[in-house]
Amino acid sequence: MATPIDVDEARRKLEDEHTEVMESLGDVWVKVEAIKVSKPTDNVHDMLKELEDAVKEARDGGVIGSGSNDHRRALKRYQELMAPPP
Repeated sequence: MATPIDVDEARRKLEDEHTEVMESLGDVWVKVEAIKVSKPTDNVHDMLKELEDAVKEARDGGVIGSGSNDHRRALKRYQELMAPPP
């Protein structure tokens, strides 16, 4: 059975991981904005590739951290603790 301390710790971890994911989206928004304001003479194909790379890094992580994967694990742990006992 989950203790209130376990639940609080899991919630803090979940919130921390969510914050990290939201921060990693900064580059995604920059790439999206560049595409939104692109002109017909801009290479949209390459711009979309840069967006794809930014999304992949936010999802999978880069050299530091593991992107949204840590959030997914933290969410699963929190949900397990919050689930009613069988």
